[in-house]
Order: sequence, then C-alpha cells, then structure tokens
Amino acid sequence: MDTAAEVERLLSRLRSPGANDFSTLHDLIDPNGPLAIARAPGRLDVMGGIADYSGSLVLQLPLACAAFVAVQRSPRPTIRIASFSNDVGQGENRWFETDVRQFTAAVEHGYDAVRLCFPRGTPDHWVAYVLGVLAVLLRECNVRLDDGGLSIAIDSHVPEGVGVSSSAAVEVATMTAAATVLDVELEASQLALLCQRAENRVVGAPCGVMDQMTAACGWADRLLMLRCQPADVLGYRDIPRQISFWGIDSRIRHTVSGTDYTAVRVATSMGYRMIADMVSFAVRELGDGHVAVDDLRWDGYLANISPSEFEMYFAGRLPEVIGGRQFLDHYGGTTDVVTQVDPTRQYRVRQATGHPIYENFRVAAFAELLAREPIEDVAELLGELMYQSHASYSSCGLGCEETDLLIELVRNAGTAAGLYGAKITGGGSGGTIAVLGRWDAGEAVEAIARQYAEQTGRTPTVFSGSSDGTDVVLRQ
Repeated sequence: MDTAAEVERLLSRLRSPGANDFSTLHDLIDPNGPLAIARAPGRLDVMGGIADYSGSLVLQLPLACAAFVAVQRSPRPTIRIASFSNDVGQGENRWFETDVRQFTAAVEHGYDAVRLCFPRGTPDHWVAYVLGVLAVLLRECNVRLDDGGLSIAIDSHVPEGVGVSSSAAVEVATMTAAATVLDVELEASQLALLCQRAENRVVGAPCGVMDQMTAACGWADRLLMLRCQPADVLGYRDIPRQISFWGIDSRIRHTVSGTDYTAVRVATSMGYRMIADMVSFAVRELGDGHVAVDDLRWDGYLANISPSEFEMYFAGRLPEVIGGRQFLDHYGGTTDVVTQVDPTRQYRVRQATGHPIYENFRVAAFAELLAREPIEDVAELLGELMYQSHASYSSCGLGCEETDLLIELVRNAGTAAGLYGAKITGGGSGGTIAVLGRWDAGEAVEAIARQYAEQTGRTPTVFSGSSDGTDVVLRQ
C-alpha cells in the first residue's frame, strides 16, 4: 500500500467530497489547517491466536493493508466522526456527532456509562471503537476538551469482521492521531494497552492484547514475538527469504465479541481457577463472579504451565464439561474481569484450558524452527505446528466448515505446490486462515482461493505483503 497516495486520497475526499461521499464534509476537517493523520496496519495471526489472553507467546505479522485516521481540533463543542466506505466491504459511509459535554460527563461516570451509549447490536456501535479510545485518553492521560471539540475522519482498508484486526487498526490509528493533536506522549506498547482497554471496557469485546500490539509495534516483513504477560515484546523474527505467509478470507464473518469466542475464554479462565484450587493457592472473592488468586508459581497465566505438567497433574482432574451455575457455586468466580460466567451455559473446560498451554509450546517451537538454516528442511515441521494449532481451535469449538475447507485445500495441494501448512487465525469461528508457503507460492495460494470460490460461491480476499506498525504520516 502506497502510504503517500492513501494520505492524498483521504485529503482529496475531505477537500472535494464526491457524489458518493458525505454532503456535509466540506467543514468537517480543514485539510490546510493543523491536523494529524496516522496509519495502523491490520495483522495476520501466524501463531498464538486466542492463547494471548492466557499469557502465551504469539507470532504476528503486520499486514500491508491499513487504517488511516485524520484528527483535528475544532472550535465547535462537538465530536464529529466520519468513516468512509471503500473497496474492502466496509459498506456505506457512516457519520456520528455528539456534544463534548455529554460525552465527557459519561466518561466521568466511568467506562460502563460510555459503553451504554453505544450498545452492541445498535447502528451506532461502530462509534465505540473511536470514542472508546478518546474515553481512555481522557480518563487515563488527564486530557481535557474544555476549549472545543474534535473532528475525526476514518478511511480504513482493513476489511471488517474477517479476523485481520480491523478494530485494532482503527483504534491504534485513532489514538496515535488524537494523542498527537492533544499533545499526549505515549510509548507504542503503552498506546496498545490503552487501546485494548478501550475495546474491553467500552466496545465490550474481551480481546487479548496481540492485535493492538501488532498494530502499534509491528515491523514490516518480520514476525512480532510477543509474550502476552501482559505485553512483553521479546523481539522480531525475520521471515527467511525462502518462505512467505499469506492470508485467505473465508468470507464468514468473525467477531471477538461473538458467543463462541467468549465462551471459550470463560471456559479457559474456569480451568485456571480449578487448577488454582488443586494446588491450594489462596483465593479471595471479589464479588460479581470474580476472584483474586495468589499465584507466585505461574503469575496467573495458564501458558506458564508446561504441557507435561498439565498432562501429569491437572488434565485428568478437569471436567470435560461443567455448568456455569455449578462452577460459580463451588468456585465463586474467575480471575478474568472482562468476562462473566453465564450460570445457564455449559462450558467445555478441559479442552479450552489445554489449548493455551499447548499453543504456547507450539509457538515457542515455531519461533525456534524459523531461525534454522536451511529453512527448507524444517518448513514442513512449521506447517505441522500450524495444522496442530488449527485442530486445537476446532476442538475448542472455534472452527467452521468454510475455514476447514480452506485448510483441506491447502493440505491437499501440499509441498508439490509449495504449501507447507495453514491455520485459522484470531478468534476463530470464521474469518481468515494463515498460510505458510515457499516464497514463490503466491499463484498456488490464488489457486486455493479460486477452488474455494468454486465450491462455496464465496470469493475470498487474499492478503499478502507487510508494513510497519503505527506512525503519524502527516502532521501540519
């Protein structure tokens, strides 16, 4: 993606709205006045996925596609937000306007009050990703908007709902641009954690931190090595020139606020709570279905348990399935404050608990193998680790027929086509698969996409290329 061209495209749309753009944009942002434009990329989840909220090591690739956000101070006491439609299925142009005083009053009452302004399932819920970021800036960074408001324009080329983290791209780009015009200095990892807080507390999506960290801290053509405890960047793994990664969108809509993702996360936290009981950790009830655990052994993260330790001491003692009410009556709650145990639901605890433990081991092995030379000798092992990760997702209940079909097509094409492995990404239940192949396997990946379209009637997007994490691309 040509960043300079996309910035000029956004400015041009603001200067001279076309017939398909907003009729009110002529005074939203003055392209010649002081403003900041920031970009942040989508991400391809190569390994790690949903294990991030359990403290796993993850390997993430920032994609070439990115969100661009322009922010400008306004003398009007309003916050006005325009989001452009584009060529990646973002739908119609979207517009929102709110009074600064009403918004800041909600912020003063807390994140719950802000979230209730844009509940899920309503036409204005998309605004929560933007105003959630502003709410966090106001609350956590002592920012005030006493002398006017803000105008915000969003032009995102990261497709929504396909598992490549469109929400994090918009959040990180918005916070980067807003922090610039509001004179707030933030380190990249701090910015990412604040954006995660916005998504957890205002959007209401119980995501881990890997999406925001990749959008904020990623390096082009390198895998971000992130240990999510809570967000420790361990370095960047070069992608050997002999291999490459692609994404294929199944066209099945994905959302981390969906019930499957949330249920698996809850089941995982239930498993940790049960293991804490098995080893007699001190537990303190906090109320509202949550507890605090005094854990000096694993620091509160399931990923710090080794697979052998889990198999030997804990796996056989965990229930395959347990009801929410039975769990709450016996254990009081979980340590995961961004989710709630549903008393009426059945949870598949054993598989959900084991996933981050084994995934952390797989990711570490993947990172080590990736550094081996010659890479051709270990490429099939790398692919096998991806296939194992995909199988574990499915065992947790986060697979779907369409992504399974894509994986099968990759496996059937195999090394003869230069394809080594694939896995579902992010929160699962649809979305995009990550594919590992030889550096020149792009045509084979496109062939997989065509086969998938012929069999399903769904025409997938193929993601390729990479770019750096967030940056201010225009400040004037």
